[in-house]
Amino acid sequence: MKKLFLVVGYGLVAIGLVGCATLQQLTQPTAQVETTAGAAPLPPYSGPKARLAVANFEVKAAKATGEIGSGLREMLVTTLVNSNRFSVLERQELSAVMQEQELAASGAAQSGSSGPQRGKIKTADLIITASVTEFEPQASGGRAGIGGGGGVGSGVLGGLLGAALNKAHMALDIRIVDTSTSEVLAATRVQGQASDIAGGIMSGFFGSWGLGVGLSAYANTPMEKAIRVCIIEAVRYISQTIPANYYRY
Repeated sequence: MKKLFLVVGYGLVAIGLVGCATLQQLTQPTAQVETTAGAAPLPPYSGPKARLAVANFEVKAAKATGEIGSGLREMLVTTLVNSNRFSVLERQELSAVMQEQELAASGAAQSGSSGPQRGKIKTADLIITASVTEFEPQASGGRAGIGGGGGVGSGVLGGLLGAALNKAHMALDIRIVDTSTSEVLAATRVQGQASDIAGGIMSGFFGSWGLGVGLSAYANTPMEKAIRVCIIEAVRYISQTIPANYYRY
């Protein structure tokens, strides 16, 4: 009888270990693009930069808002700048820049101050456009327990875990446009997906850089991970797809 209990015990441990390994694989955040450009890691860079601007995001996903699109754009701009590969030009606040230049030229500003000058605004060789085509904070889910959804937690392993499994998904359609010819040089669909067990597994996986405006509600959730993965893969795609002759600054 003792031997029988030992065999059953070892069997349960083995099932638990295999199940936990499978569960860990399923809860890792993933990303994909429809070309192979985003497959390799982004190495450090200190060479010439490409000059570009990022257009306002078009929001097509039913569960996203204009504010979410603005927040995603902010995150893309920040990540492009931090990649050290791009000279990113600000266009959303251009009117404020022009106002400062007009003020300096009008004579109303303090004399002798080294203020902004006219005729020095840079132009972009490329425009990055993006559409939010999918935004699913809870794309699917279930309970990793007996009778729960998701399949992973059925049976003995499910009874041992008994935790909620949440998944999130988003997608961006990215285009790289030449500003001289209006030609679309490249386009792809970038996707980010993440799943998590309720309770904060993998919190802080992507570091401390903040979420954009309108996205704070998704902090510390699978949706935050999906957003970060998607933005990182978008920058990877952009940096590896822009032709080499645009890197000249």
